[in-house]
Amino acid sequence: MGSIDPILLIASLMVASTPILLAAIGELVVEKAGVLNLGVEGMMIVGAIAGFAMAVESGSPLMGFLGAAVAGAALSLIFAFLTQVLLSNQVATGLALTLFGIGFSALIGQGYTGVRPPPTPKMDFGPLSDIPVIGPMLLRHDPMVYVSILIIAAVWAFLKFTRAGLVLRAVGESHDAAHALGYKVVRLRVLAIAFGGACAGLGGAYLSLVRVPQWTEGMTAGAGWIALAIVVFASWRPWRVLAGAYLFGGVTVLQLNLQAAGVAIPVQYLSMAPYLITILVLVLISADRRRAAQNAPASLGRVFHASS
Repeated sequence: MGSIDPILLIASLMVASTPILLAAIGELVVEKAGVLNLGVEGMMIVGAIAGFAMAVESGSPLMGFLGAAVAGAALSLIFAFLTQVLLSNQVATGLALTLFGIGFSALIGQGYTGVRPPPTPKMDFGPLSDIPVIGPMLLRHDPMVYVSILIIAAVWAFLKFTRAGLVLRAVGESHDAAHALGYKVVRLRVLAIAFGGACAGLGGAYLSLVRVPQWTEGMTAGAGWIALAIVVFASWRPWRVLAGAYLFGGVTVLQLNLQAAGVAIPVQYLSMAPYLITILVLVLISADRRRAAQNAPASLGRVFHASS
């Protein structure tokens, strides 16, 4: 245990949490609009290969992240068309989207196995980066770490202080009432779904361009499902999404450090720890059903009929 550097641990935690944080905050906006999209894993893996391919072909990580956001949003619009226009079941469509994304990414990624992407540069804070403890812990990361935190702040401010955010929440609480007041429920939900897809795509690209960085089939390894769980854990509140993602990222990094330190615990148990803790937290939260019901958008997962 003495070989684990707490400063490096926290710095690594921020990097490990970023993909899940991006996917979770996008899904939070989608669910605030009353839509349940279980295709987060599929959008993340498509974003991972799209961003990787774009970065490799263009030589620019920025183009890679932009391509990933576009790919994730495009895939999410398929879900939006099926669920909001054709009124298909949201749960079944989301699961199908995940299966499609996993298969499609494996097909596209065949030519990129073993290829190295262009490096993503770190943010330059000048002398601030040399401040003891704070510098190496918080000020030597790539731009996407800070962008993810800014997205959290922007979503919080949007939902809390803007009229558009209030309308989005109203659609999630009662789409029929929002429709009666003249709001375009389907349009708002499609925009929210596209935003969620773009964020999931960014999260996937962060995995393949920064966290790993390489393309490996199935590299999301359940990150999309964890992002869905974190939205529930956070009670649909942006800053709690940040806390939940950092908690999961922290446990993940800690178990890797414990493995490296040779702690006398079977590797299999350490590898299970992040997922077991996530399940435990969800069980504890779900135990208070009244509180969970109060926080969840009332129209979550319900089909909206424009003629109603």
